[in-house]
Amino acid sequence: MSIYAVKTTASQERTVADMLINREEPSIHAALAPDALTSYVMVEADDTGVIERALEDIPHARTLVSDRPSPFSEIEHFLSPKPDVEGIAEGDIVELIAGPFKGEKAQVQRIDEGKDQVTVELYEATVPIPVTVRGDQIRVLDSDER
Repeated sequence: MSIYAVKTTASQERTVADMLINREEPSIHAALAPDALTSYVMVEADDTGVIERALEDIPHARTLVSDRPSPFSEIEHFLSPKPDVEGIAEGDIVELIAGPFKGEKAQVQRIDEGKDQVTVELYEATVPIPVTVRGDQIRVLDSDER
């Protein structure tokens, strides 16, 4: 089994990947349409012939990029999810975008990358209250690193 890159129409990557998998072709094992990779779908298959035959019947699928498989090292970074707290640093000014404190501004006090959580201190509070929220519940407004 090898992984091959397939060129697609822009914004149709997920459609092409779904159609490839729904064909129930035993030689096609998986299809990946990462958000970070525009106009391409990665397909795991036994050989290129089966992919080329499948692409003939799938709209928005253009062509196989190469007859040679893509090295795993080139696509490995698409397979692990990026943590929500990546790019957030202690001291950053953030806005809470979900939860009971939605709309409040706060300063980042601590980051727990293992749990994907951030402890912030609310700006408007008369008494400093540390609040721990998930990384996807905040938006960075101002960063000390910029």
